Amino acid sequence: QVQLVESGGELVQAGGSLRLSCAASGSTSGMIAMGWFRQAPGKEREFVASIRWSGGSYGNIYYADSIKGRFTLSRDKAKSAIYLQMNSLEPEDTAVYYCAAGNPILSTIRTTRGYRSWGQGTQVTVSS
Repeated sequence: QVQLVESGGELVQAGGSLRLSCAASGSTSGMIAMGWFRQAPGKEREFVASIRWSGGSYGNIYYADSIKGRFTLSRDKAKSAIYLQMNSLEPEDTAVYYCAAGNPILSTIRTTRGYRSWGQGTQVTVSS
């Protein structure tokens, strides 16, 4: 079992930046991927970005089209942590951001399938 703890969400003005952090603990040796999802009020949880933590395509990072060029995922493997640098934030980015970890296959890495562990979420609010 992997435990995930997110931090860094807050209220920011449009055009601003935030950096989210996610620290993993527990049985992290079996993780294949770690990533970020978000869920806005009344909407389904959607993929943001993910990184292959081990195995095939190690180190590859995948992004949702809606945030490509504005958000950057990075990791510190020694700390079992990932980060999401979010620039040029828009009101449409307002959501609860969740960290996720698990063993998704490549074809489903942009879906919630295969991610077994989830953090509690951190609120990001972008004001216009």
